[in-house]
Amino acid sequence: MAGDAAAPAVALTPEKRTLGAWWRGLGSRQLDAVMDQALADNQTVAEAIAALDKAREQAASVRGGTAPQVNGSASAVEERINTAAFGFTGFPSPTIHLLSVGAAVSYDLDLFGGERRQVEAASAAAEAQRHRADAAYITLTGNVAMAALRIAAIRAQMDAVEAIIADDRRNLDIADRAAAAGGASPSAATGPSAQLSSDQALLPPLAQQLAQARHNLALLVGKPTAVWNAPAFDVGEFAIPATIPVELPASLVRARPDILAAEAELHADTARIGVETANLYPDIKLQASFAQMALKPGSLFSYGASGWSIGPQLTAPIFNGGRLKANQRAAEAQARASLAQYRQTVLTAFTQVADVLTALAHDRDRIAALTAARDTAQKAVDDVRNAFRLGGGPLIDLVTQQRQLDRTRLDLVQAQSQQLMDIVELYAVTATDWRESPAGTP
Repeated sequence: MAGDAAAPAVALTPEKRTLGAWWRGLGSRQLDAVMDQALADNQTVAEAIAALDKAREQAASVRGGTAPQVNGSASAVEERINTAAFGFTGFPSPTIHLLSVGAAVSYDLDLFGGERRQVEAASAAAEAQRHRADAAYITLTGNVAMAALRIAAIRAQMDAVEAIIADDRRNLDIADRAAAAGGASPSAATGPSAQLSSDQALLPPLAQQLAQARHNLALLVGKPTAVWNAPAFDVGEFAIPATIPVELPASLVRARPDILAAEAELHADTARIGVETANLYPDIKLQASFAQMALKPGSLFSYGASGWSIGPQLTAPIFNGGRLKANQRAAEAQARASLAQYRQTVLTAFTQVADVLTALAHDRDRIAALTAARDTAQKAVDDVRNAFRLGGGPLIDLVTQQRQLDRTRLDLVQAQSQQLMDIVELYAVTATDWRESPAGTP
């Protein structure tokens, strides 16, 4: 977007679109294994596939309805003829055994294209469902990768807190030694001791977040938490790609499944206008039937037992209380709504891409700044600690500098984790293909 910071190491070229299992570019074999499980067992994806199968069969059913329809019939009935009903009084009512076999053929000429538009609408609806199934795969793979990174990020924060606690203990040990040597009052250890307790209190909430992240990943994989444990992902096992191959934003409009699904829905709704318009006009069907009827099996297939009919059948709407025109106007309104939805989907897609590209640029700048701040804070802590040991500085300076270093460490861990999550988000919002990639591609 104009005025936004440029994202580092992002090649926006159609030739470098990532195909297949995009997450393999993150370099985590544990993630690869978990992703395979999720693709096999996730119930949301299973539902999307079943819905796609249903839409395809419904489209096939509509297409089959446009072909000539041939139906066979056969019957063997016992019938009593009521002669009195025909005015023959005093005559017995005979019971007969009537055998019949026959066939009927019908074909709709579809003069005004109603059936053709029905086929078009059903095919477009199946296409929309196919893109929704693709979107389900992309959403799942993005969520699984994000959940794995969240686990790694929380574990990294816990490691950072453990390192902070270790430094707190070192500072407390320095204060205790200074007090024992007479260089500081016994109360000098109060500050470091309070800081140690405060930092130790950071671990239980992180442990709870880690448990929730693992449970969420189990849900995505489609496994009960009682029988499946998430791997212990580590931030260091994820690689930051040197380049992130995606499509140009203009090509993105034709690549994202949600956009393609909205486009297919618009196509289906415009086709339904044609269906409702055709219903306003006459319909002609060609029909033919043939039947053999006889009282005895031996006579069933004789020429004298045969009967047939053939000819066109015309039906035309005459009066329906405005129902057909109302249906046409409703279809037109639905098409306008689908068009608005399509445009909104496109706008949302471009906004999401712009947001994540800007976030990646800011991630780079933040990590660089925090790395420099951490190095500076570490040097300051080392200097103050050495000065305190030599009796050249107060303990409060050490505690203050240590606190600044601790905050910077945690911020850096969070920034590095966020960068990885934004890379995953970029893959997701640019709709990289979830299918297995050809040899030689990421």
